[in-house]
Amino acid sequence: MIRPANEADLPGILTIYNDVIVNSTAVYTDDPVSLQNRKDWLDGRHAQHYPVLVSVDGSDVLGFASFGDFRPWPSYRHTVEHTVHVRSDQRGSGIGARLVRELVPIAIALEKHVMIAGVDAANEGSLRFHERLGFERVAHLREVGNKFGRWLDLVFLQRFLK
Repeated sequence: MIRPANEADLPGILTIYNDVIVNSTAVYTDDPVSLQNRKDWLDGRHAQHYPVLVSVDGSDVLGFASFGDFRPWPSYRHTVEHTVHVRSDQRGSGIGARLVRELVPIAIALEKHVMIAGVDAANEGSLRFHERLGFERVAHLREVGNKFGRWLDLVFLQRFLK
């Protein structure tokens, strides 16, 4: 089941997010975050009227997705960047695709025109995942991140929403 996230979902979201931080280059940060960090993030999304969706099985959070402003300047107001993360034991099950598909009509209702994905260039699985969802590779930024003692390339993909 996919539904809007609430505060009770934050421990599950935190577990997934910190696992991604510690074990992958899907998020370009080194240090796990706190529950307060995730609460502030959720509150911030809600304050902007942006969605945070969770995929749940009972009370277990299996994945989450959201979007936020791509860049802070007014001319970018019709462009959002999304995030989607799935619990490690649920990856490949279709949860991520369902979450992203649920974001699209919400973005359209908010009069967004383009959705951006930022993906580590070495993550071919995520790149193919996004392409299957209608995203197109549009930029390859070389050595813009550094994690695990190595330089990381970032690929931007975009999808027109209307």
